[in-house]
Amino acid sequence: MSQRIATAQELVGRLRRRDVSAAPATLNLLEDENRRSEASALMAALSPGALGAEAPGHIIGLTGPPGAGKSTLLGALVSAWRGSDRSVAVLAVDPSSKRSGGALLGDRIRIAGSGVGGPGRFIRSMAARERVGGLAPATRAAAQVLAVAFDLVVVETVGVGQSETEVGDLADTVVVVLQPGAGDGLQYLKAGVMEIPDLLVVAKADLGGPAQAALRDARSTLAVLGAGATGLLAVSALPPTQGIDELIAWLDEHRAGLDLGARRLQTRRAGALADFISEYGERGLRALGGRRAAEQALLESDRDLDGPSLVASLGAQVV
Repeated sequence: MSQRIATAQELVGRLRRRDVSAAPATLNLLEDENRRSEASALMAALSPGALGAEAPGHIIGLTGPPGAGKSTLLGALVSAWRGSDRSVAVLAVDPSSKRSGGALLGDRIRIAGSGVGGPGRFIRSMAARERVGGLAPATRAAAQVLAVAFDLVVVETVGVGQSETEVGDLADTVVVVLQPGAGDGLQYLKAGVMEIPDLLVVAKADLGGPAQAALRDARSTLAVLGAGATGLLAVSALPPTQGIDELIAWLDEHRAGLDLGARRLQTRRAGALADFISEYGERGLRALGGRRAAEQALLESDRDLDGPSLVASLGAQVV
């Protein structure tokens, strides 16, 4: 006997009651191409205008090069957050399978030490689909709606291509993880990733000298960029952990200092533009008069609209 599929209306009610057990069914809905109208209805019902405020959860983007230790660090963070009874959702963005369109690595636990299931903790791999190196619309939508029910929503990207910069158009706080021994400050500059973080984290601080050298390189690069407001920490996620409590305190302080309404409005509009270009292509962008005209149209749109509604408003202008 097949299991009954939860409706969008049911999921909205559960998420608004902060029922974190609604997360799996919610993501199934958002990723189902055959239920796009239901997904749009769910997003609209959980928009700031419908809620009367921004979703309360803290959306954190975690990115950095492969092998930097993002998953190990995230495992330590999830364990610490759960230890203080905070609910956590993790969306781990994987490259897509060309055959199935699903996440190549599947729905699995790659967050070492964090476990799976259990109350207040949800971990899901999400496919990048055709957005190679970037974030699929379903990932953006998932982060926004899960922030209604969870205290923290972490989007961990593959650390290559557009995903490193697109996560900056999604998250309240962007954390870039650097690996000791990966190169000097000029290499960081060439990567371009140093322009998006709120916080740089040098992982594997237990390595000693190489970690200190990475800290010096990062500090020098930030000085060259004039990014004095970007935080810089060194941590080790391996027992005995170092700097995890300081990292959590930094994230909390950053979240408390945000003008959340302005930040979320900016991210919704940036995400809508990226999703519009993905759906309509450069031809659609030209039909609007170019990127600047599209950005102006988004600036003039209702500030409480959800992402799909913003994309639809732009699409309606394409002849």
